[in-house]
Amino acid sequence: MYAAFQAFSDVMEPSRRVARGMLELRDRFFPDADQNDWVRRFHALCDGYTLASVISTRPVFDIKAVPVGNAMVPVREEVAMSLPFGDLIHFAKDAVEMPQPKMLVVAPLSGHYATLLRHTVEVLLRDHDVYVTDWRHAREVPQSAGRFGLEDYTDYIIAFQRHLGPHGHLLAVCQPCVPALAAVAIMAGERDPCQPRTMTLMGGPIDVREAPTVVNELARANSFGWFESNLISRVPARYPGAGRRVYPGFLQLTAFMSMNPGRHFEQFRRFYQALADGREGDAAKIRDFYIEYFSVLDLTAEFYLETIDRVFQRALLAKGELMHRGKRVDCGAIHRTALLTVEGERDDICGVGQTAAAHLLCTSLRPHLKRHHLQPGVGHYGVFSGSKWETQIYPQVRNLVLAMG
Repeated sequence: MYAAFQAFSDVMEPSRRVARGMLELRDRFFPDADQNDWVRRFHALCDGYTLASVISTRPVFDIKAVPVGNAMVPVREEVAMSLPFGDLIHFAKDAVEMPQPKMLVVAPLSGHYATLLRHTVEVLLRDHDVYVTDWRHAREVPQSAGRFGLEDYTDYIIAFQRHLGPHGHLLAVCQPCVPALAAVAIMAGERDPCQPRTMTLMGGPIDVREAPTVVNELARANSFGWFESNLISRVPARYPGAGRRVYPGFLQLTAFMSMNPGRHFEQFRRFYQALADGREGDAAKIRDFYIEYFSVLDLTAEFYLETIDRVFQRALLAKGELMHRGKRVDCGAIHRTALLTVEGERDDICGVGQTAAAHLLCTSLRPHLKRHHLQPGVGHYGVFSGSKWETQIYPQVRNLVLAMG
């Protein structure tokens, strides 16, 4: 399957190069060419054709500066910790006078790069010292690096949280809510001094039995063997991870798009029309979204299959049956990490109630250490990106961090 996709991409690449070349020639030698209506339409077709392709390179966060107090403060990315399957990225701000609370943002490993959380990070940087898990494209990791499953993912979260030291905070978005909650429970059970002061879980599948969505129904409708037989492939020989069994990113992208194909078709029609009409600003917004949306990475087969089995099919953490390195994960061990759960009213990936289920599991937390926020009028992405995230959800996160010190 992977080889077939790669062959198709190779066949299409020459025509895409021609389309990109036409756009480069226009920009370099004929900047006024788009004054002609027919030329604009031709270039709009070229632009749309080049945009409609899977991108396997990591986009950039491109966060140059953020407002801190009354000043714009420069931001630079640095690798704080590097492991075979992911790095811990630190967004350093040298010009901040007072130390800010350290925040670990656990990005999803569900087909897209951590840059999907660009706006999440940009807003958090105003009041926090932000670190982000930057997961690696599985096809770029040699087989000699070993396996990477759900337990390894959890261990990475623990290692990254320990890097932040005592008094750190944690925020997880979507898929990592389960391993993040498990990681905090494990650290609490071991009385780890680096367990976070606050834990924010946003739109995550803590208990998929609550308000099942299309995603949950798909996981239940097919057996574990079906997923392994039909969705797992091997990395082609040309890549460093040659031979590694993976869930390809292009399959996940196809699954996402199949949930609402009409909307994507309409967006591309609007993209073409905006360029044809000379409304570059409107087209740029759509282009930026799809560059991020089409940038995908492969997941290791073991991580994908274990997530399907333990999270989406058997809901082991919600039942109190999830095991980690031979020991049961006990969320009741968490007694000092304040919990905030956030859900979107219109979330069609993680239904209302799935994330809030974390409160039922954290039985040792006193009432003043538990908060839940249901955001009206937003879907899944609106929980962590966009105006509602910035003006209504983020203040909930900031206030909890301030309250816990």
